Amino acid sequence: MTGALPAGRPATAPDPAQALGVLLVNLGTPAAPTSAALRRYLEEFLSDPRVVAIPRIIWLPLLHGLILRTRPRASAQRYQAIWTPEGSPLAVHTRRQSELLQLALPECEIEYAMRYGGPSIAQGLERLANCRRRLVIPLYPQYAGSTTEAVRDCLPAGTRMIGDFHAHPAYISALAAGVTRYWAAHGQGDILLMSFHGLPQRAVDRGDPYKDQCLTTARLLAEALGLPKDACRISFQSRFGKAAWIAPYTASLVQELGSMRTKRLDVLCPGFVSDCLETLEEIQLEAKKIFLDSGGTEFHLLPCLNESPEWISALAEIVRESGSASAWQTLP
Repeated sequence: MTGALPAGRPATAPDPAQALGVLLVNLGTPAAPTSAALRRYLEEFLSDPRVVAIPRIIWLPLLHGLILRTRPRASAQRYQAIWTPEGSPLAVHTRRQSELLQLALPECEIEYAMRYGGPSIAQGLERLANCRRRLVIPLYPQYAGSTTEAVRDCLPAGTRMIGDFHAHPAYISALAAGVTRYWAAHGQGDILLMSFHGLPQRAVDRGDPYKDQCLTTARLLAEALGLPKDACRISFQSRFGKAAWIAPYTASLVQELGSMRTKRLDVLCPGFVSDCLETLEEIQLEAKKIFLDSGGTEFHLLPCLNESPEWISALAEIVRESGSASAWQTLP
C-alpha cells in the first residue's frame, strides 16, 4: 500500500537528535535450523569466555576439534522442532517487542539486536547513531556475568546499560498477569514450577548474584499470585557439561514430581521474556516427556511474556525511569 508505515513505527517519528535511542538485546539465535547455521552460531556463542570460562588453550581445541563437529546436527534437530514460518521464535518475539515498544514510546527510537548472531549489537547501535542518548536493555531480568556482562563487553565506553530488572514491580506484575490469564482460560495446576536458566555453581560461589535474584523474582511472583509455599517450586534448567550447576535441576525435579504422581504440573520460565528453544523444546517437549513417563498426569507450559500488553507497558516504564534526566546522571 502506498504510504504505508513500517511495522511498529509511529506516524510521526521523533527527531533523532533529541530522542532517546533504546536498544533491546537478547541472547541470539541461529539464522536457520540447519547444521551449517548452527555451526556458525555455536562457534560465536561458545567461543565467548563469558559463556565458557575454561582456559582458551584447553577449550578452543576441544571446541573446534570435537564439539563443532558433532553438536550442530543435534542442535539443528532441536531447532527444527520449534521453528516457525516466520523464523526462530526468539527472533520473532524480540522483533515484535521492539515494534510494540516503539508504538508505546513514540518519543524514542527503538531497535533490537542479538548478542550472538544477527542483527549484531554494533549494527543496532549504528542505527541509533544519531540519537543524543542511547540506552541498552539486555532482555535478561536477572543479572549474570555470563549474559549481562557479555552484552556490556560489546558496548562503547560510556554507553548506558540497565543491569537487571528482576524485582521491578512492573515486570513482576506482567508475569503475574500472564499466569492469571492462563489459569483463567485453562484452570490451575497443583504445582507451579518456576524454571530459570542454570549457571555453574562456581560462578555463584565467586559472588555472581544471579541465583539470589532468581529466588527474589520467584518469591515476589508467588506473593503477587497469592500462592502458598507448597504450591510452587523453583528449579534451574539447561545444564551444560559435567561441572556442578546451581540446583535443583529442572529435569530432576520434574522427574521427582512425576514419580510423586502429581496430577497437574504448570511450568513457567520467568527468566525468559520470550519463548525460545529453552522453553518450547527443553520444557514443552523434553521436560513434559520426563514428567509423564515418571507418572505425572498433566503438564502445562505457561507462555513467556512475549508480546503481552503488560510486558510492553513494563518495558516502557523501565525505559521512562532509566531514560529520565535524573536517572541518566546515575545509571551505571
